[in-house]
Parts: sequence; C-alpha cells; structure tokens
Amino acid sequence: MLRRATFVGPWAAVPLAWTDEHSLDEAVFRADVVRCCQAGAPGVYTGGPSGEAYAVEFDEFQLLTRALVEAAHSQGKPAMVDCTSTYTLGALRRAEFAAGVGADAAMVALPFWAEVGEEQVVSFFKEVGQAAGSLALAICDTLRAKKVLTVYQHHGIKEAVPNYLMVCATPGTVGLEAESCKALSEFVNVFAGEQWWDQLGPCGVRGSCSSLMGWAPRLALDLWARLQEQDWKALQAASPRLGVMQRFLALQLNARGCADTAADRIGAQAGNLLQAGLRNRGPYPSATREDVEALRQWCRKNYPELLQG
Repeated sequence: MLRRATFVGPWAAVPLAWTDEHSLDEAVFRADVVRCCQAGAPGVYTGGPSGEAYAVEFDEFQLLTRALVEAAHSQGKPAMVDCTSTYTLGALRRAEFAAGVGADAAMVALPFWAEVGEEQVVSFFKEVGQAAGSLALAICDTLRAKKVLTVYQHHGIKEAVPNYLMVCATPGTVGLEAESCKALSEFVNVFAGEQWWDQLGPCGVRGSCSSLMGWAPRLALDLWARLQEQDWKALQAASPRLGVMQRFLALQLNARGCADTAADRIGAQAGNLLQAGLRNRGPYPSATREDVEALRQWCRKNYPELLQG
C-alpha cells in the first residue's frame, strides 16, 4: 500500500495510444508504461489532461486500467488511475474497478459539467474514497471543475477519507500558493509541476504528475534529486527555462484549439521515449510532425537537456 512517504516524486503521465480506428492501442500503451517505469519513474498514471480522462468510455477505462496496472506491476512500480467522471456514479464505478484490478491509487477531480455545491464537496470525495477501498486517494484540483477547493475543505476530505494522500495542484488552486501549500503539506502530499518546485519546494511540495517523465526522464529525475537535496539554486535556474518552454508550446497550440494532451505528445515524440503518437480524440485537433520538429529546434537552441533522454 502507498503511504505518504512512498507517494512522492515525478509520477509519469502516460498518454493513451489510439489506433486509426480510434480504439485503444493496448500493445503500444503497455509498452509506453514499461518504458516510463524502466526510465526510473517512481510511479505511473494515466488520465487527467495528458491521458484524456474526459474522452474515455467506461469499457475503454476498464481496458486501459487493467493494462496500466499489469504493465506497471510487471516492473515493480505502483499505478494510479484517474477515476474522474461527470457524475458521482461514474466516478464510483471507476474507483471500484481500479481497486478490483489492483491499482495502487485512485485520482479524481470534482465532476466538471456543472459546479458542485459547497455541501456536496466533502461527501463526493467520501463516496469515492469508500468505493476505492484501501487504495490511496489523490485529488486533481483544477479550475476545470469550476470550483477551487479551500484548505478547510481539504481538511474535511482528509477527515472523511484517511487514505487521502496526495493533491495535484494546478494553476489557480490553493496548492500553488505558498502559505496554502505549507498548510496542505501538514496532512497531504502536494504535487506540482516541476517549474514550481523552486518556489514551493520550501513549502513542502513532494512530487508531480509529470509529463516531463515521459519526455526527458533524466532531467525530471535530476530535478527531483535537487528537490530532495533542497538545492533551491539549481531549481531556480531550471524554473524559468521550463516556463519559457511551456509558453513556446502554448503559442504553438492554443490558437488552434488543441488540448493539453497535444503538448505532452509533442514532448514525448521530441524526446523519442514514448510511442503513443500524436493522435488525440476530437473535437480537439491533434498536433503535427511539424510541431514536433519546431519543438526539437527550439530545444536544441534553448534547452538541449530536454532532448537527452
């Protein structure tokens, strides 16, 4: 079972591989999970924006969850499954299935079709925690859910679900604020993107839901080592470079209406680690080979470590 002491580090976000017929390419997906494990990821997960959790039917969820868990466990690594749904029963079914096939953690965000009322927040996570049984519970705190959880609500969730061990903080949420990150870190592990580790490392950040692990694992693990060593100077040097890279990708993709997974797929292709390909599900456009080459050229000039495996 995961504990706070072991639920740490840059957990690799594994994009889904789609065939030309728009079904899951299980063989490629399993192989990518293994590659991330062999590259040194402390754990792997799929879902969230990188793994298109919003675009997966329940039968597909069952297939990819079983594949993720089996592939990760074959390498001795834990697996986390995103159980987010637009409604409570959908999240419960996913959490129950994840527990049944031996996943190590269930991640979930608040349902995102309409804003969840204040009185329903803690009870929703309590139900998911009960469905997940002994699995660690992780929360993806995101503005896409139309609500920012407060530190007080996180406290309430922890009281209702003792296995609540990690929150993935994203822009606009309290986990990326220094004082709130400190407060959260007293009872739950805060994960944040590597570009924020220099600021939030002193506030208790313990890892990330990391697309960088599927792109440049050597760099991601080096940054993790610097975080553990409290080498703030090294992290302060890396942070602006990572930020500039992300702004470059945003300029490439945002105006075309691409989803987050497109940027993660470009990075994975540029780094030559994963084989999932550039195709993602509509209505969001997929990235192109030209995008990959543009990123490679940018990296050669500005951040060659991103291309060094």
